Amino acid sequence: MIGPQERWLRHVRRKYARTAHKPTRSYACHACAAPWPCRQARLALLTAYHGDRIGLMVHLGAHLARALRQLPDTHPALITGQLLGWLPHRQ
Repeated sequence: MIGPQERWLRHVRRKYARTAHKPTRSYACHACAAPWPCRQARLALLTAYHGDRIGLMVHLGAHLARALRQLPDTHPALITGQLLGWLPHRQ
């Protein structure tokens, strides 16, 4: 039997997994046109990868590789900052 906290986390993960805050080809948010990951996408990613920092970094690293290929005219440091700069530091 799972506790109420785990039940709540599962509910939130399912809810945010269906959001439309996905990246477009230019790495802007599909729903709100903010640079992806927008605030809602960040919350969804942190919720989905709760406690799995390495998994989140691998996921965002795959997005980084894809963004570097799709946006060749953008400086790589800007793309890296956009995709990885928001992550909370290790404690």
